[in-house]
Amino acid sequence: MEQRAETPAGPSAEPPGQLPGPLLVVDGANVVGSVPDGWWRDRRGAAEHLRDGLVAVAAAGVPGAPGPLAVVLVVEGAARGVAGVPEVRVVSATGSGDDRIVELVAAESALAPGRRVLVATADRGLRERVAALGAELLGPRTVRRDPRAPRPTDHPPE
Repeated sequence: MEQRAETPAGPSAEPPGQLPGPLLVVDGANVVGSVPDGWWRDRRGAAEHLRDGLVAVAAAGVPGAPGPLAVVLVVEGAARGVAGVPEVRVVSATGSGDDRIVELVAAESALAPGRRVLVATADRGLRERVAALGAELLGPRTVRRDPRAPRPTDHPPE
């Protein structure tokens, strides 16, 4: 699997002067922990499963933000070291995952002012911190998908 290198400043990889598409930053621990499916028995495997599900999210987008999206999954603890895939960059937080997410959002705001940044988490404290930086908030269910499931649409069925 290909793992993209993280730039020291943040997640942008677009050429200078080109306004990139939306960036989705996913709080891996919070999203994985949002469903009591036994994730605690294999934290690394649960993070890999989430990463694989995010491939469809990167392509299809989320309600209100059609794809493609640039996706960064932030992992911590036992999930550190999960490899990225071409559609999903994985960042291993050396300390607090929340702090790393705030750093990424702040760096992206500085590198690409005006870029739409979405953060998927239910953590109230983290939501407040990234909202203060201009990020839009998504709940864990918005990005937690089974990679085998059909892609959702922005419009509910009639």
